[in-house]
Amino acid sequence: MNTSYGDTLGWGGRRHAVLLLAVVWSAVAGGIGWSQEPSPRVRVESQPFGLLPDGAGVTRFILRNARGMEVRVMSYGATLTEVLVPDRRGNLTNVVLGADTFDAYRKGYPAAAAVIGRFANRIAQARFRLDGVEHRVTANAGEHHIHGGRRGFARVLWEGRVLPDAPNRAAVQFRHVSPDGDEGYPGRLVATVTYTLTDDNELRIEYGAETDRATPVNLTNHAYFNLGGSGDILDHLLWLDADLYTPADAQLIPTGEIARVRDTPLDFTTPAAIGARIEQLKPRVNGYDHNYVLKGDRRRPARFARLEDPRSGRVMEVSTTAPGVQLYSGNHLRDVSGTAGARFGRHGGVCLETQIFPDAVHHAHFPSAIIRPGQPFCSATVFAFAAK
Repeated sequence: MNTSYGDTLGWGGRRHAVLLLAVVWSAVAGGIGWSQEPSPRVRVESQPFGLLPDGAGVTRFILRNARGMEVRVMSYGATLTEVLVPDRRGNLTNVVLGADTFDAYRKGYPAAAAVIGRFANRIAQARFRLDGVEHRVTANAGEHHIHGGRRGFARVLWEGRVLPDAPNRAAVQFRHVSPDGDEGYPGRLVATVTYTLTDDNELRIEYGAETDRATPVNLTNHAYFNLGGSGDILDHLLWLDADLYTPADAQLIPTGEIARVRDTPLDFTTPAAIGARIEQLKPRVNGYDHNYVLKGDRRRPARFARLEDPRSGRVMEVSTTAPGVQLYSGNHLRDVSGTAGARFGRHGGVCLETQIFPDAVHHAHFPSAIIRPGQPFCSATVFAFAAK
């Protein structure tokens, strides 16, 4: 049975019995942890997480798989607040930057793993022409537009519901209606984002959007990953299956050129530490903030990245249907609080924002970001976790 937005799953009755059975089973098996044999657990729980100034309630959903992994995501911004992953010794740690309380997000948490829309990344001059009509969108990055505007999709309350039980997975879906004219965009847009945690230790994020009028759409998640759970990500090893990138000017607006990464600090076609060549990029962008061109037509999620923390042994492999990915090395982070007392400074997290290319509305040779009635937006990204 589906659980609609605002519902809270109790600990009584049938669910209490399931939880009790899980505790007994875990005791027999030697404790709840990273196990090779699945153990019965309550798959999805929802709970109140906070209130907006207008009194609207924010719900947090907890997704669990059979092997000990947990994902926590809230209805405000459809934001991941925690992704708990075991290290090589089985110790669980949150590997995305997030806050313990909703109040931190309400005040503008600087590293929220929120959904970005309508258009992730930048639109030059905060304007574009579509079907002969010029549209002006919110200029919130100087004279340019970034990440959907001042509120975008990251600072609105989404409607969330638990999806029906199914073998080997737990899932929750969020829905948001963006009205015609929202942040200057044309058309009424209905967006959905589905988070699925599988027993194969995969977190799947599936994006969808439908419109009643032609409009640009480019949805992503702005999660900052730190597989060590604290400190910085400069020692993380990164592999990217991308030979090309889109150069940008000093304001990070694409020039329209597509260039090779070979013999530049952007080349991760052979695994390298993120910090190995980062100083070569400073002070222009203070680190990585570049869009890579991914290979193939990507009709199904294809693997393009591998991130490894040598200290903890955690590994994350990423697959996507998107044509590009923005590599961002947390250049702006300063003394950011995390969950369970963790602290993060500059380069405290790395983003792999799967996307259509930045400023695609101004470059006809870039993949198109325009959707129309009857031609919905669809994209999927999969984060697969392991330890070595």
